Amino acid sequence: MKKRVVILGSTGSIGTSALTVAQQIPDRMEIVGLAAGSRVEDIDRQAREFGVSHLCLADEKRVGELKGGDRQLFAGAEGLVELVEAVKPDLVLVAIVGVEGLRPTLKAIELGCDIAVASKEILVMAGEVVMNAARQRGVNILPVDSEHNAIFQCLEGHQGGADEVSRLIITASGGPFRTWSSDRLGGVQLEDALKHPTWEMGRKITIDSATLFNKGLEMIEARWLFDIPMSKVDVVVHPQSIVHSMVEFVDGSILAQLSTTDMCFPIQYAVVWPERLKNELKPLDFPSLAKLEFEAPRLDDFPALNLAREAGERGGTLPAVLNAANEVANAAFQERRIGFTKIWGVVEETMRKVSHIDSQELEIVVAADREAREVAAGLL
Repeated sequence: MKKRVVILGSTGSIGTSALTVAQQIPDRMEIVGLAAGSRVEDIDRQAREFGVSHLCLADEKRVGELKGGDRQLFAGAEGLVELVEAVKPDLVLVAIVGVEGLRPTLKAIELGCDIAVASKEILVMAGEVVMNAARQRGVNILPVDSEHNAIFQCLEGHQGGADEVSRLIITASGGPFRTWSSDRLGGVQLEDALKHPTWEMGRKITIDSATLFNKGLEMIEARWLFDIPMSKVDVVVHPQSIVHSMVEFVDGSILAQLSTTDMCFPIQYAVVWPERLKNELKPLDFPSLAKLEFEAPRLDDFPALNLAREAGERGGTLPAVLNAANEVANAAFQERRIGFTKIWGVVEETMRKVSHIDSQELEIVVAADREAREVAAGLL
């Protein structure tokens, strides 16, 4: 069956990979809506190439540049919701960084659309709300992050749920500073942090990978996505990024999902699930693999994982506070306003200063996100 797909974040790395998948499986995937930030030329080209008439641009001042033909245009944060409402697709791929993806995701669930999640923030901020809404509507939440997609595949066919699982083991490349000493981390420059050893991604997520906040957010996301306590979510450093994640079961058996480092693999699986489909992607060649290494993360030098575990265990608004503070600190580092190691300090202090509320109701979470951004900005 061909699925009608809306891509929120079509000009980013996930969005462009999704369009590559659509080209490779045209009989199974039709693009019916696109949304982007401000890259008018890119979304215009995508719309022409895939024959898409429903478009949204976050930059309201530039949306008029997309006029032409029978296009239906939407703008701003509200435009994302209106786009989903207008198209009513089978699947919405959420690949927007930050809080902006939350409202269109909830609207899509309300409409009965399946969700392919590439944006960690929506489950970090409001995992309980999103997953409860999906269960009530009978909607599938399909992970696109390679790590969560790997766990999703490993759990297929295991009906015992959390009772069967001993640990979810999320793999991390370790980022560009895996072997750097504690003393050297104080001198990290922006150019150093943008040199990810494995993946080509946007600037924000690349910095998150260097601080390990990316893995911290993934821990919280996994907690909600697979309905499992934070105590059962672990991270192991695996520099080759071939094993995308693993599941350890209560009998001691471990299942792992392996593939070459190409985001088209998990995107295609999310689109055609529960089936598997032949593709043109490069298969894994075991004889060419020199070695697969695993090591424990350096929690003292990279405290993001400890902060994320605390936020995930306490729940309520604290994950939203952690996420918002990290976004502010990450952006400040990109603007060269703070040093690399200050990112963790800003996040931790913001978590201590913002009042904790034991609720993930949408308006409460949005208010906590706003307050955390103000506090973090003040700390800068």
